[in-house]
Amino acid sequence: MSTSSTTTNVAVPPSPAFSAGAHVPSMDAYESQWKRSIDDPEGYWGEVAADSHFFKKWDRVLEWKLPFAKWFAGAETNVSYNCLDFQIENGRGDHPAIIWEGEPVNDDGTPKDTLTLSYRQLHARVCQFANALKKQGIQKNDRVTIYMPMVPELAIAMLACARIGAPHSVIFGGFSGQAIADRLVDADSRHIITTDGGWRRGKVIPLKQNVDEACKLVDGKVDKVIVLKRCENEIQWEADRDVWWHEAIDGMSEDCPAERLDAEHMLFLLYTSGSTGKPKGILHTTAGYMIYTRHTAKHVFDLKPDDVYWCTADIGWITGHSYIVYGPLQNGVTNVMYEGGPNYPDWERFWQICDRYKVTKFYTAPTAIRAFMKQGAELPKKHDLSNLKLLGTVGEPINPAAWNWYDENIGGGRCPIVDTWWQTETGGIMITPLPGATPTKPGSATRPFFGIDPAVVDASGAPVPPNESGLLVIRKPWPGMLRGIYGDEARYRKQYWTEIDGCYFTGDGARCDEDGYFWIIGRVDDVIKVSGHRLGTAEIESALVSHPKVAEAAVIGYPDEMTGEAIAAFVTLKSGFEVDESLKQELKQHVGSTLGAIAKPKDVRFTDALPKTRSGKIMRRLLRELATTGHVKGDITTLEDLTTIATLNSEAS
Repeated sequence: MSTSSTTTNVAVPPSPAFSAGAHVPSMDAYESQWKRSIDDPEGYWGEVAADSHFFKKWDRVLEWKLPFAKWFAGAETNVSYNCLDFQIENGRGDHPAIIWEGEPVNDDGTPKDTLTLSYRQLHARVCQFANALKKQGIQKNDRVTIYMPMVPELAIAMLACARIGAPHSVIFGGFSGQAIADRLVDADSRHIITTDGGWRRGKVIPLKQNVDEACKLVDGKVDKVIVLKRCENEIQWEADRDVWWHEAIDGMSEDCPAERLDAEHMLFLLYTSGSTGKPKGILHTTAGYMIYTRHTAKHVFDLKPDDVYWCTADIGWITGHSYIVYGPLQNGVTNVMYEGGPNYPDWERFWQICDRYKVTKFYTAPTAIRAFMKQGAELPKKHDLSNLKLLGTVGEPINPAAWNWYDENIGGGRCPIVDTWWQTETGGIMITPLPGATPTKPGSATRPFFGIDPAVVDASGAPVPPNESGLLVIRKPWPGMLRGIYGDEARYRKQYWTEIDGCYFTGDGARCDEDGYFWIIGRVDDVIKVSGHRLGTAEIESALVSHPKVAEAAVIGYPDEMTGEAIAAFVTLKSGFEVDESLKQELKQHVGSTLGAIAKPKDVRFTDALPKTRSGKIMRRLLRELATTGHVKGDITTLEDLTTIATLNSEAS
């Protein structure tokens, strides 16, 4: 399908001032380095890995037998050592590693709970907890389930597991007891780390209660539950199974030598949704993931020793694994962590945090940006954001209107914006601008990262012409790639390696323009086929949000007798605008004039908020159910705000 979208092919050049000190200072430098990484991947990644710590060097950088890769085969290393010990050895011991802020606030609006840990202090706490894990009977190769809010102990638990070679399975704190049980069974995990609860929008989320329910569902297969006291709420207690975190670490040594782990030792499982409904345990191993997250974090965010970096994601998702814990800590920077919602107690919270801690690099989701847009530009203007040097986006394509608002109102027109595309399966960022080097086009993820060889192809695997939409594939292995779906090799082969022969199939649609810039259309199952025409939801959403009255929009396809599928748009308006029938028609015409008549929504619905996960992704599945059946009854365990569905249901009725 040829596209005529709201996106622009006029590139925004990087700031000369930023480029002067950037790790990759020019497009020529990028082109040269990328070409080398593609022509000689083993030589390139061998040089990159030389900057990390290995107990034993590799025999070979890459062993590739499609669809299985071994990176740095024969090497021995430890990610926890590289995040902590190696930083201390390189003089970063007294540098702040984590600045944490809890959600609750005092009467004057200041945070009730804060904590700063240097690399040396974080190392001591990780070692102490690693020793506690061993005392509780957890050994190398045991899968450990972690179900916690955004508190420092979540990162400590992950690093402690990595230190002793016990793969962790972090479960997002919004999942139900049944969802926890399903993941426990799939991972054959007998150990859980949790909290009594976590704060979210002024309320306590009963995490221990959900764990208790999961333990009942797996019928006694959990040996030990370690519980951090966070909210002082009342919980049930199983004396033979449950142990308090503070009691577990009591008397434990702050010295715990890191295990020498094989390069392909399982580092973690992370469960993500699949088309069949059964969650997939995405398996990532040690050395390749370690090297890839360090390298991408360094270059994509242009990390420097004195940066104060804040990724607003939840660690329960891959973004938090790679770009809160493992990537930034390997680069020795200061990480900001925040426990709660972006609008508690009001919509100024993020900008207060940026101001309070002098954040220099800020990474968030387009959905959050659009929510801030709806609140207006006056709120960020009340806070000093002058320390910001770079802005990033992650989770879904960012529409040009949100990109421009972010650039102007948060970055002050001076900050490079890195619009990153990647997946749980890829382990790290795959397509992205490099700040200082890449001219950006609002709405485009731009060019591939080093070592990444993407293409847009048709169903037969043939490349499509520029600006034609097709399937996004990756043609060469990369260090951060998943090593499989835990316990299901057949599903791994079928889902990722059979759609397009010889390539990793991302499941996303995309187009590549005449400059080699990639525009992500969205998941293939988020491509709507109207009368035989393939339309990307992201493009229609961008058209809607380019209307001056629209703050945010989500588009889905639903069955239609005449056209096969029809388009339904769910729209939130900017403050000050009223809903009426004429506006529905106005928005339909706006999309039609922007993208063509075929892209006009058949149905436009207005809502105060869209259903989203805590990672910021719009749950289009629920909107599709609403458009098709008139009511949402499906699984809503990952919803950020449950009242959204109640509102949508009441509006539908």
